[in-house]
Amino acid sequence: MSRIWDISQRLRPDLPVWPGDTAFGHKRTWQMEEGSPVNVSAVTLSTHTGAHADAPLHYSPVASDIASVSLEPYLGECLVVDARSSGALIDVADLPEIEGTERVLFRTFDVFPHHVWEEDTTAIAPETIEWLASRGVKLVGLDGPSIDPQSSKDMLAHKAVLKNDMRILEGLALDEVPLGRYELIALPLPIVGGDASPVRAILRELP
Repeated sequence: MSRIWDISQRLRPDLPVWPGDTAFGHKRTWQMEEGSPVNVSAVTLSTHTGAHADAPLHYSPVASDIASVSLEPYLGECLVVDARSSGALIDVADLPEIEGTERVLFRTFDVFPHHVWEEDTTAIAPETIEWLASRGVKLVGLDGPSIDPQSSKDMLAHKAVLKNDMRILEGLALDEVPLGRYELIALPLPIVGGDASPVRAILRELP
């Protein structure tokens, strides 16, 4: 059986979220110990909670919502790249040979910050997005919270993704994954009007 790596964050009340965004909440609404035949819960969360897929609507008011995008980019062979020495931005010079893959995931943390929000993270240079798109890449992902710097107001990497009709995964936990090629499965929920969706992201060992 092929080995599977779960690269999702666990959703819990103390999960760090983007400053000012909705904290994750979970509440039992029906409880068997109170006489209900079943347990049922309600959750409150941001569409950008944990490992998530950005919709084009996130960075363009006239673009597609997450329920309208094709699932194909989120499923298939991908390449996990070590970008821990890239500094503030992942540049084209930091990239290895990427021929033959349409999905690239970048590891930027030595240890993923599961319990604290990191302000100073590595983002992707817009020129790198353009270079990847020119080579057929249709999905980029990383363990950081955004492909742009957290202080960015112009969102140039997101705009480059929009221009090239690519897709984005953010908030992936890649600590345990050796570098190399895998099958990616990270399907977003079909949230009508959604600017993003949490995903259960996994990597599966290739045959």
